[in-house]
Amino acid sequence: NTAHELGHKKGKSERWLAKITLAPVAYGHFFVEHNKGHHKNVATPEDPASSRMGESFWAFLPRTMIGSVKSAWGIEKQRLERCQQPLWSLKNENLQSWLMTVVLFGALTVWFGWVVLPFLLLQAFYGASLLEVINYIEHYGI
Repeated sequence: NTAHELGHKKGKSERWLAKITLAPVAYGHFFVEHNKGHHKNVATPEDPASSRMGESFWAFLPRTMIGSVKSAWGIEKQRLERCQQPLWSLKNENLQSWLMTVVLFGALTVWFGWVVLPFLLLQAFYGASLLEVINYIEHYGI
């Protein structure tokens, strides 16, 4: 997917575009976890993005969604500690991404009313699930 490929680029603008692309599906932490966690831990028990042999997609989905948030948060916590920056700041790449989602969802809710919020949440879950089904298939049983 586009966000995945942009997240691999070294340029600042491409990396920001990756975060922006993940904003509509409220999955901005993927940018951090995939590049700094998954690539380091691929196919190990520490990797929430690698499906395990015999694991169904429906068992994998909650494990990867919850695990990737925890992993991304831990990665950013360590990075910010090394840089002597506070965790709860705009230097936190997870918070940057999630703030984009909040602004987008907030603007759409103001524009269309509260009726749009269930749709936004459902499409975000669906979009993140599509991203994770790709991870499931690509990494099954490695």
